[in-house]
Amino acid sequence: MKLYCIPILICFFLISCDKNNSIERAIDEISVNIKVDRFDKAFFESDPADLQGLKKDYPLFFPVGNDNSVWIEKMENPLWRDLYKEVQKKYPDFDSEKEDFEKLFKHLKYYFPETKTPKVVTVISEMDYNNKVIYADSIVVVALEMYLGKEHRFYEFPNYIKQNFESNQIMPDVISSFFRYKVKPNQEKSLLSKMIYDGKELYLKDKMIPDVRDAEKIGYTPEELLWCQENEQYMWEYFIEKQLLYSDDPKLASRFVNKAPFSKFYLEIDNESPGRVGAWIGWQIVRSYMENNDVTLQQLLAMNTKELFEKSKYKPKK
Repeated sequence: MKLYCIPILICFFLISCDKNNSIERAIDEISVNIKVDRFDKAFFESDPADLQGLKKDYPLFFPVGNDNSVWIEKMENPLWRDLYKEVQKKYPDFDSEKEDFEKLFKHLKYYFPETKTPKVVTVISEMDYNNKVIYADSIVVVALEMYLGKEHRFYEFPNYIKQNFESNQIMPDVISSFFRYKVKPNQEKSLLSKMIYDGKELYLKDKMIPDVRDAEKIGYTPEELLWCQENEQYMWEYFIEKQLLYSDDPKLASRFVNKAPFSKFYLEIDNESPGRVGAWIGWQIVRSYMENNDVTLQQLLAMNTKELFEKSKYKPKK
């Protein structure tokens, strides 16, 4: 690099930092007051005689068709009560998480002004790791039994799944659910489209929770993130050489985009790789696009794969 380019680069860096600081100051001035409703406490600290009152106060959590005996059995079952006890140990209050929610929704309201301030309801559900958080416009439901810590004795899941059963995953999971609520499902079939679709979700986390580490945004360990960074060019060359980017083979998503213990290159490196490396590369493509184009987040989320990729000027880091 020629020496005269260095001051220009420094200037661009300083302008970018000043812009980011200005945005964060504007975000900080937005007023958000999140209300937290501990349904988990209300349910397990009630007697069967209180059930009708609970059903009246929380109709959303008592679907029609279930006999009262179902809920009474859950209230009194020793295993459920043991789980409730463990949740209360971990979350005797929800104060720090409430602060995180307020900070997150300040960002959401800045970038998506129509976003409502939701009520956050904590529950103890069925250990459904695909629905740890549910965002639905005016309510966010958080299943606290899924955030007790990856080594908790209740978890009988593979390591690659339970490694994200930590409290620091609540906010990333909220954004994932917001993304699924806000953005239409990907109808394109190519591997590249699936990579970029997940890349958009991860970029949304860049903007909504900028202080959170990249590893936590994607649900990696620091070592898994480092592996992707060190092998970015190799992975990209593999996708190009095998002509996978525009392939509509449905197996490619499970190999490179979906949650998995590792990615499947069918090479010796498989056991070293984390799952979802395609999503990680999609993230880098979206980041490159946003660095090289002046568009809003809404425009980004609505953009098709072809245009985004062609204008991204993506080049893997060596």
